[in-house]
Amino acid sequence: MAYDVIVIGSGPGGYVAAIRASQLGFKTAVVERESLGGICLNWGCIPTKALLKTAQVYEYTQHSKDYGITIGDAKVDFDAVIKRSRGVADKMSRGVQFLMKKNKIDVIMGTGKLKSKGQVEVTDKDGKATVYDAKHVILATGARARELPNLQIDGKNVIGYRQAMVLPQQPKSMIVVGSGAIGVEFAYFYATLGTKVTIVEFMPRIVPVEDEDISKELEKIYKKKGIEIMTNASVEAVEAAGNGVKAKVKTQTGEITLEADVVLSAVGIAANIENLGLEALGIKTDKGRVTVDKYYQTNVPGVYAIGDMVPGQALAHVASKEGIICVEAIAYNEKKYAHKPETIDYMNIPGCTYCAPEIASVGYTEKAAKEAGYEVKVGKFPFSASGKASAAGATEGFVKVIFDAKYGEWLGTHMIGANVTEIIAETVVARKLETTYQEVLDSIHPHPTMSESVKDAIEVAYGEAIHL
Repeated sequence: MAYDVIVIGSGPGGYVAAIRASQLGFKTAVVERESLGGICLNWGCIPTKALLKTAQVYEYTQHSKDYGITIGDAKVDFDAVIKRSRGVADKMSRGVQFLMKKNKIDVIMGTGKLKSKGQVEVTDKDGKATVYDAKHVILATGARARELPNLQIDGKNVIGYRQAMVLPQQPKSMIVVGSGAIGVEFAYFYATLGTKVTIVEFMPRIVPVEDEDISKELEKIYKKKGIEIMTNASVEAVEAAGNGVKAKVKTQTGEITLEADVVLSAVGIAANIENLGLEALGIKTDKGRVTVDKYYQTNVPGVYAIGDMVPGQALAHVASKEGIICVEAIAYNEKKYAHKPETIDYMNIPGCTYCAPEIASVGYTEKAAKEAGYEVKVGKFPFSASGKASAAGATEGFVKVIFDAKYGEWLGTHMIGANVTEIIAETVVARKLETTYQEVLDSIHPHPTMSESVKDAIEVAYGEAIHL
């Protein structure tokens, strides 16, 4: 079998690249060893959002009287919660299967690797190997949970995000190591359902990649929810203790021992670059990622890599766009596409964390903007001053905007609050179009909405606040 394009991996980078390749007239195949949709659809983005929605619904029941509604005691059916999450993931995976058929893409189930230049070897579940020819091979194998030497995931005492989504029973207590997106999302889910949660973070603040004001706000809100937070701390060792675990935690004031039912390791991800045949072809890697050019070609012509396995933000929407650009560049070079694709501006990638309240951000933090030499204008508008937020009973958080004082360039936006992941795109588009603060203020925002808080924050930055 010979193809124009073979994509190894069917996550949001791989399946999107395959669809775009088919649209552009390439004979295309996708190799997948587990489930179509990859980690995102099956064990990441989608099923975790289903779990988080359950936690939010349960939280509503605990505060129903605030809305004038009295209900009986709500109880958590943990098995049913997990079952719903898996059902949502399965539905989305079937959706990708439909898209493959619709776009006439061959799906080859098995483990793929580069056999030689222009050849992919796929080993099926029975161990049978088949070699396929391809003019272009796109590697999109994603990433897995990173493991620290002293925090090995065993699936029982120390679990990763996959086990955290399908635990047989809800733990009474949990230690979450790491406070990035995965850590704070699971911390919210389990704490809301009644698990005693302790977050241990090595850095001086939680969600350390976010603006400092966001970190402070989330820590304040989480502590109110009963989540214990330890920063400047690290788990040095974990050992079984009865039906639970004991974790030795190094802090600035000395070592302490924490006890819990289970430890969730959420210390980041590691790219899946092993056993792909990279070494045999001499494909370059650096710091655990595949080295590529701006159109995602490796140093070996005809071999490309996208998504979590290359440098850049490890986000589903980034992988999808990289896949599209990669394929369009191939088509452009082969005169099958009229436009040379525009490369990604990695400084304009929105980041979203789906804890409650949600976090969304793009561009420079205030600190990074100042370090880059900008004189800045900063505006912050609290949702407590928003009519829509008050009506919704969701007044926690704020919108923070950062502008260049000299030219009015929109440098960054940082939000924490209900549904802010639905609002951040305004900043992304505005920054892409090089919009100034005045143009945004001249654009009428609907009222009452949470999204108008972006405009309100800009008014604050320029001393024109109406609602604050």
